[in-house]
Amino acid sequence: MFRFDVDPTMLLETEEQRQLRAVLRDMLASTCGPEEVRRQIGSPRGHDRALWERLAGEIGVHGLAVPEEYGGVGCTFAELAVGLEETGRVLCPAPLLSTVVLAAGALLDSADRRACARWLPGIASGALTATAAGFLHPAGVTAERGPDGWVLRGEADFVPDGEGADVLLVMARAPDGERLFACEPEESTCDRSARRVLDPTRRQALVRFRGAPAEAIGEPGQAPGIVDAVLDAARVALAAEQVGGSAHILDALLVHLSQRTQFGRPIGSFQALKHRMADLLVEVEGARSASGYATACLAARAAELPVAASAAAVACTGAQGLATTEYVQLHGGIGFTWEHQAHLRLRRARADEALFGTGDDHRLRLAGLLGLSGRTA
Repeated sequence: MFRFDVDPTMLLETEEQRQLRAVLRDMLASTCGPEEVRRQIGSPRGHDRALWERLAGEIGVHGLAVPEEYGGVGCTFAELAVGLEETGRVLCPAPLLSTVVLAAGALLDSADRRACARWLPGIASGALTATAAGFLHPAGVTAERGPDGWVLRGEADFVPDGEGADVLLVMARAPDGERLFACEPEESTCDRSARRVLDPTRRQALVRFRGAPAEAIGEPGQAPGIVDAVLDAARVALAAEQVGGSAHILDALLVHLSQRTQFGRPIGSFQALKHRMADLLVEVEGARSASGYATACLAARAAELPVAASAAAVACTGAQGLATTEYVQLHGGIGFTWEHQAHLRLRRARADEALFGTGDDHRLRLAGLLGLSGRTA
């Protein structure tokens, strides 16, 4: 029988977290509205560098879960989850998930102090963007010894924010087994091309290594465990983003239903629409609970993290899917057009469904983790 054993007080939002949420919401409301998001995703970089630097410098979002010895704030993932929820609320296209969760998480989980000291301060300050390659999809990358150290060859596809990242954390096959490597890509040895993806707010790239210099991170045999841990952290982070986006849609729909009128009264007074909003509220609050528990597990490094991460993935993906469907349908014809922000929300939701495993993938994983595989009724 699986035991859930996280201190209940960790599920409560602290005063510091409430203040962080309020400051972030105010900043993002003025700098990352729907039209600004469209402008950012159409730019060469794909995000607003000035906003990226403000999030790092004024609020310290990038370093919230980075230890102070590496230039971070020294908080837990619970504080970072607040930041991710608020950026998810506005569809902020900045590469926070790839840099702060995937790359920084891989460095910290490696326990390689030299590597952490080299790259984490730049991540925490906002000076560096980073990502992970070969974590989400099997990569055909090999590492071999060159005259001046390790070099990488092969390719990794669908690398989040891979086209512009300053540092790549790469899973590669070395002579002594799978290992993690850090690569600062250069045009002469690394080709990076943007993939056409459904969600333009979260770019992905094909990365080809042609003898790219790299440094080994951690010890031989450690990489698979690092990847598993980082992917669970990424699922929890994505769940926080999804809760923020779903809650925003619910708020926006309540305003819309109170303002749009038919037959001389607000359409929100119609019983059928009240029921739909009640159903959406239940989904969003259930997702918030699942996300909060998974966040507490990650912050506490609890043994039940894999179960909590997959449960949050199922709940939050379902809530976001329902929220975006209602967002589109209840805005009528305009909701189906590119001009309305519902279109961006729908694209984000559909892309998120498969980013770190589909709902069916996580249900099967949960069955295995809970010892239910192979059982019949």
